[in-house]
Amino acid sequence: MDGLVKGEDGCWRCGWPGDKGDYLAYHDQEWGVPVADDKKLFEKICLEGFQSGLSWLTILRKRENFRLAFAKFDFEQVAQYGPADVERLLQDKGIVRHRRKIESVINNAKRATGLAEEFGSLAAYFWQYEPEAAARPQRCDYETLMSLSKTPASTAMSQDLKKRGWSFVGPTTAYAFMQAMGLVNDHVEGCEWRWRSLPRESRTAQLRQNFPRPTARQRP
Repeated sequence: MDGLVKGEDGCWRCGWPGDKGDYLAYHDQEWGVPVADDKKLFEKICLEGFQSGLSWLTILRKRENFRLAFAKFDFEQVAQYGPADVERLLQDKGIVRHRRKIESVINNAKRATGLAEEFGSLAAYFWQYEPEAAARPQRCDYETLMSLSKTPASTAMSQDLKKRGWSFVGPTTAYAFMQAMGLVNDHVEGCEWRWRSLPRESRTAQLRQNFPRPTARQRP
């Protein structure tokens, strides 16, 4: 079936993890599972920026090093980083040593503190871009997914973040973030992690259905 691979455990999955154990674990346990934790959301959008021009598997395999380098993506701490920290990180062989991307994380951390203050949490900000069901494709087959490098929702998110001073947050990066963090369910039709054969609590669709959407705090 297009876009699907049958694993050694007999389960059909999206084909992109191949047979790589760490990639399979990421697909099964993380990708598409809805997230409301601000640090995890900040981590992911930063790592998606680092991925630009690279593969996600490259970044995934360096993720623990990135976490050590960037204070577990505590954006309030990272916002305090200065020029000496940039130079230190450029010497860190465990991460991607790209000056503009490193500086982008520090810049975005400063912007993230403002967003969290304005909306009550980063989660409340990001989840406002979850598309309505009517805006999603009627089918989630392989051909459709291959055409979804960006969407109106990811473009709107990207444009707003850029207006707020964020960098490395183009519409394609924003959509990859939405896919990973569960704002959309882009497991291909037939992937058993989407809806079939697994206990209901393991299915991405069920997890999204039961997920309490973060909302912005009420202003006084």
